[in-house]
Amino acid sequence: MAQTVKIISDSTCDLSKDLLEKYDISILPLHILLGETEYRDGVDITPEEIFRWSDENKTTPKTSAPSMTEAMEVMKPFLDEGREIICFSISDSMSTSGNVMRLAAEELEASDKVTVINSANLSTGIGLQVIQAALLSAEGKTRAQITAAIEEIRPRVRASFTVDTLTYLYRGGRCNAVAALAGTMLKLHPRIVVEDGAMNASKKYRGKLSSVILSYTKDMEDDLKNAVPDRVFITHSGCDREIVESVRSYLESLGIFNEILETRAGGVISSHCGPGTLGVLFIEK
Repeated sequence: MAQTVKIISDSTCDLSKDLLEKYDISILPLHILLGETEYRDGVDITPEEIFRWSDENKTTPKTSAPSMTEAMEVMKPFLDEGREIICFSISDSMSTSGNVMRLAAEELEASDKVTVINSANLSTGIGLQVIQAALLSAEGKTRAQITAAIEEIRPRVRASFTVDTLTYLYRGGRCNAVAALAGTMLKLHPRIVVEDGAMNASKKYRGKLSSVILSYTKDMEDDLKNAVPDRVFITHSGCDREIVESVRSYLESLGIFNEILETRAGGVISSHCGPGTLGVLFIEK
């Protein structure tokens, strides 16, 4: 897909390789630290390896922003071609990734050609914005036009997920100890919602993961019926096929979406949420 403005995102957008190729999106990987060893998200580490290490060491991996050099290396070829760039980062409250991109643009003396958008989101909550930007770029829209369009849809991105275990969020300091303890004892599965760039627990579900995930999805029916019909994401960190297919079947039964896209959560999101996490993400009208 030929773009006028180049679209770049950090790796937390959780878009599949097929989607990145289809929409000509380049990725800047965040870092994942397992003990003393540093890996690049989506490049040289898999979520399965992260879960295994995390369980063996009873701790959550540390994640960090890319280096400024790495950001410069991703941007430079496109700037050399004379193209302008829009970069997307995970919510600024969760990582300095966006700031690194801004500094890299300054270092390349290209601040007037690079716009960095704080997605105020994570996972395919970013991916939804990134794809929209890529489509607008392919239509020949300018950097300013694309930025304005994304700022308009950003507050309407609905990103939430339910987790199988609170252990990872607890280990990573993403929820308090009391909630984590209660969750473990009562087998609670909270619905985590991204609001104003931060993760908040809302409704809690009890029971088997398969019924929890379907209940979570069906609870969004009113919002789903008010969604932009272009696409909806099912993004998960490795759930049973049957669970994913039950969510897909339900979404298909609504007859709303032109595209139901499934992606696997990348290393950073998996590190913080753990296995058995599933989210349904879309844009509200």
